[in-house]
Amino acid sequence: MSESRTDRTDVTDRTGAAESLADRAAALDAADELAERRELFTLDDDSVYLDGNSLGALPRHVPERIQDVISRQWGELRIRSWTEGGWWTAPERIGDRIAPLVGAGPGQIVVGDSTSVNVFKAVVAAVRLLDPAEPARDEILVDATTFPTDGYIARSAARMTGRPIVPLDPENLLGALGPRTAVVLVNHVDFRTGRLHDLPGITAAAHEAGALVVWDLCHSAGALPVGLDAHGVDLAVGCTYKYLNGGPGSPAFLYVAERHQARFDSPLPGWNAHTDPFAMAQDFAPADGAVRGRVGTPDILSMLALEASLDVWEGVRVEAVRAKSLALTDFFLECVEAYAPPGRVRSVTPAAHAERGSQVALRCAEAPAVMETLIARGVIGDLRRPDLLRFGFTPLYVGFADAERAARVLAEVLTEVPAGPPA
Repeated sequence: MSESRTDRTDVTDRTGAAESLADRAAALDAADELAERRELFTLDDDSVYLDGNSLGALPRHVPERIQDVISRQWGELRIRSWTEGGWWTAPERIGDRIAPLVGAGPGQIVVGDSTSVNVFKAVVAAVRLLDPAEPARDEILVDATTFPTDGYIARSAARMTGRPIVPLDPENLLGALGPRTAVVLVNHVDFRTGRLHDLPGITAAAHEAGALVVWDLCHSAGALPVGLDAHGVDLAVGCTYKYLNGGPGSPAFLYVAERHQARFDSPLPGWNAHTDPFAMAQDFAPADGAVRGRVGTPDILSMLALEASLDVWEGVRVEAVRAKSLALTDFFLECVEAYAPPGRVRSVTPAAHAERGSQVALRCAEAPAVMETLIARGVIGDLRRPDLLRFGFTPLYVGFADAERAARVLAEVLTEVPAGPPA
């Protein structure tokens, strides 16, 4: 069958659009103040890595640093490294390095354990911070769209503390606050859609209602300004292996606002949180400050890999990261609109900057097959079943040419993967 004039025109239009967008991408990369940061990471020239919202790329210098930890600190100094190598103080020292990235002052963040464990500590501790003179204030409100572990942990914490749990959509949260609201657990950024929730507004409204708020920062720490101190957040948790590039399974962090530290009562009072750990006393006497959030022996290898990874943030303004993140996601959406066959994908990530994190989620009926083919073609995103293609943009190493290439390859894949029946 001969090619129709319409087909030839469509191909010409798409070719012209690709050339134009590729030129713009090159100009944007040339003007990018963060572009040189890309050289600090181990990346493949023949692929585009857009899965940093699940696992950040490896900073180039980390293997050498960890080799020193293994060979010299562990191999030669051995037990002396707890003091001479600074192992014992690593959870607070690294917490203070993360603090500026989430808008916290020193002494309020401790690093250790997983996000799930820290959610448990934070929710139970928040309940214990309540005024016992208000027994009717008992409900734990939890984001019904949250990452599953937060919901699992919140329900367990509710059972253990004898409190009812109320799951609800974040859009309905403000209307649900009232005299029974005790604690609110919310994700800052929705892990499926990339929607950014109103941390300042929700925190202020919860406080006005007499409640405390626990924020999960897993998809915002290292991607955008958070302002924990400025907005009066009570407690927060976050992982470090996504936008902070700490490595697979790197320890999470726990933020305890200074005003709550004297009464912070962790449900996991491990020996590391004791005021005099090596006294080996049978009775627990909590240490001062965020150190109360520690539990057992720190996981030193992953802890120090995280510390080394944080070097890539030296001299970086979080505001610049946020500006590039928004520009990248705007540009990617523009490229998808220009390249993709009509009707095959639809963005579920908010267009408004104030409501967007640093990822783009595209609804696609054939998402599993499309993502599998994309990865085979060198565009590494991820899938949220049943029908979401998820692309995470890490501004320290993702460029505009990456965004244009990803959208172009996506369009090619969509023309090859057969469209399913209409929903």
